[in-house]
Order: sequence, then C-alpha cells, then structure tokens
Amino acid sequence: MILSKSVVDTAEIFKALGDATRLKILKMIAAKGNNLCVGKIACNLSISQPAVSQHLKILKNAGLVEADRQGFHVHYKIRNNALDAYGINAADFLKSFGAEMDLKDNCELKGDKENCNKLNN
Repeated sequence: MILSKSVVDTAEIFKALGDATRLKILKMIAAKGNNLCVGKIACNLSISQPAVSQHLKILKNAGLVEADRQGFHVHYKIRNNALDAYGINAADFLKSFGAEMDLKDNCELKGDKENCNKLNN
C-alpha cells in the first residue's frame, strides 16, 4: 500500500509535535514574539546548540517553523498557518498547554551577539 503525500505530511507534522522538547521550542518561539535564535533556545533549555538545531530541522521539515538568517545566527518563527488544514490555530494550540515560558535574557551567545540580542529583546 502506497501512502498519499498528504498522509505522510500529516504524520511528519504530528511526529514533530510528539516530542516534549520540540513543543517547548515552539512555545519559546511564540513567547518571544516569533523571533528566536538557536543560541537563546539552547541556553533556555540547557541543551547544546547542535541538539536544538536538530530539533529545529525536524520542525522546519514538517513546515512548522521558518528560518531567517541574521548575521551568524538563524532566527526562527512559527508558521502560523501550518496547522490550518487540520482546523487548528497554531497560536491557540501553543497557548493550550503548559505554563508560560520564563526566558533567560542573560544567555551567553557565541558569534554575532549584538544582532541576536537586538532581535530577541
């Protein structure tokens, strides 16, 4: 049996949403005004930047986030229409679970600190 593209795409989206760390990342991006770099996410979750990058790759491949390169940093934002086909508003979905994220503002960032801090504050 060959699965249709829409079934495979749907499975990818819900597989991406099925990981607690990825849900935290999405919630963090939403809490910070839809513009957050990998370094800030890693600092706030106390995990490595490569681990965050792998999670974001999965979220991006599922069509849940978009990336925008700013200097040395890649900033991520949520694709608010990503869940429209399922009758789910992404912003409402992210508000529907867990407490609000208390983000650290004093994270040590490598590379273009000014650019990352300017866009994230």
